[in-house]
Amino acid sequence: MTETASSAPSDFIRTAVSEDLRSGRFAHIRTRFPPEPNGYLHIGHAKAIAVDFGIANDFGGVCNLRFDDTNPVKEEQEYVDSIMADIRWLGFDWGDRLFFASDYFETLYQYAVRLIEKGKAYVCDLTPDEMREYRGTLKAPGRESPYRNRSIAENLDLFARMRAGEFPEGSRTLRAKIDMASGNINLRDPVMYRILHATHHRTGDAWKIYPLYDFAHGQSDSIEGISHSLCSLEYEIHRPLYDWYTRELGIYAPRQIEFARLNLSYTVLSKRKLLRLVKDGYVKGWDDPRMPTLSGLRRRGYTASSIRAFCAAIGVAKADSVVDIAMLEHSLRDELNKSAPRVMGVLRPLRVVIENYPEDQVETMTAINNPEDPGAGTRQLPFSRVLYIEQDDFRENPPPKFFRLAPGREVRLRYAYFVTCVGVVKDAAGNVVEVRCTYDPATRGGDAPDGRKVKATVHWLSAAHAVPTEVRLYESLFNRPNPDDVDDEGGDFLSNLNPNSLEVVANAFVEPSVRSAAAGAAFQFERLGYFCVDPDSRAERPVFNRAVGLKDSWAKVEKAA
Repeated sequence: MTETASSAPSDFIRTAVSEDLRSGRFAHIRTRFPPEPNGYLHIGHAKAIAVDFGIANDFGGVCNLRFDDTNPVKEEQEYVDSIMADIRWLGFDWGDRLFFASDYFETLYQYAVRLIEKGKAYVCDLTPDEMREYRGTLKAPGRESPYRNRSIAENLDLFARMRAGEFPEGSRTLRAKIDMASGNINLRDPVMYRILHATHHRTGDAWKIYPLYDFAHGQSDSIEGISHSLCSLEYEIHRPLYDWYTRELGIYAPRQIEFARLNLSYTVLSKRKLLRLVKDGYVKGWDDPRMPTLSGLRRRGYTASSIRAFCAAIGVAKADSVVDIAMLEHSLRDELNKSAPRVMGVLRPLRVVIENYPEDQVETMTAINNPEDPGAGTRQLPFSRVLYIEQDDFRENPPPKFFRLAPGREVRLRYAYFVTCVGVVKDAAGNVVEVRCTYDPATRGGDAPDGRKVKATVHWLSAAHAVPTEVRLYESLFNRPNPDDVDDEGGDFLSNLNPNSLEVVANAFVEPSVRSAAAGAAFQFERLGYFCVDPDSRAERPVFNRAVGLKDSWAKVEKAA
């Protein structure tokens, strides 16, 4: 098999795969994406998915989806379903190649028996604490278990009885017999099986023992005929163990290649930490738009294509590094700038009355849907005597370089008229609650026939036609680039939670054209940012999530930090 024209090597993994095909080491490419169903997929998994499926596609191969479901205590069908949905949403498909490590439980058990029969595995009665003590340290070798030299017959009997459920949970393990003095701690008689009296989401109560990930993972790759086992860097030190298993079992061995996992600033990508955020109520679920999960990013407004573009932009490297979250936001901003329709939205409304505009008159103004896409056409906006503008677009006492509306100042209303502020109305506390203006009828469409210029254009909504809406403004969930960087001894990442990660604007308004937009639909609120419709929306009251601002704000945030 030869590589396709589109698969010219562009990183070290593709170079290695190309060479393996050229040399005949492998005749075809079969990769796999092997998630553990103990949580939802996050942006780091998106990179792994792009690598696993992308390389298979580039070289005319296939990619399996295999759930490494070896720990029934933490795994749930909910996670299986969400993972499959997220992969499909991201744009990848495994066809008929859906597998589970639990499909191979009997085969893995027989592999373990084979190692016992070779004198390469034994049943150990050490407690977890004792095992840690016997294991040694990076500087000191481990000590052999007192149960290491049990006879093959005794080990076979005990292992069969472990499977039958005769022993209490945690009372015994099956360990590989390798080298307790090895400089690689993973080779110091690692545990292969443990006793768990837990119901498995697929096999029910059929098994009382379950293989450890390090034993099941490599053998599952072998069973499926995986050509290239593509792993993140933390598995490099595990590779000698995987090689030992396949060599001692005399079975096919895939080629393992490690690459750097994704680390993202202002973000945690540990499933353990993400689970804690969910279980302890720091967020509203796995799909909370502040979460880096694919379901959270999707709800916030990220598109599958923008995430794929981000993964392509960061590439595949051999060394760990931290990617600036601004790169992720740029990928979405770049896409939505080209595709998202422009609409008017006012988050914090200030009432404007145009005194010389007829009270009962309503006009329609022609607005461009997307200046980046001429084919997107135009829409009609209702215009009337009473409007809403943003509170920030008016200052009674404007500071220097403030060019928007102020007493005596003329500005342009986007797509409409020039207006001049002629007065204000205040409440009992002295706050401006209404701005009084006049308009120039000759400036319809936003230009003055006499050629006079204004220094600012503001957006607006007709108050009589504006649709009440809720807008959720999201910021980073953490206020430090590295959430694990804590000031207090004994503190953890939770101490760096951003208390302002969500602001709910309950009394915002949008133009009537988006009243019935479907969940997930994305828009640019002119001058405010990119927003998408949240699933909480109702026809009478839409809900919008801010996906990303119009400009990169991270440089300013990092300078302040």
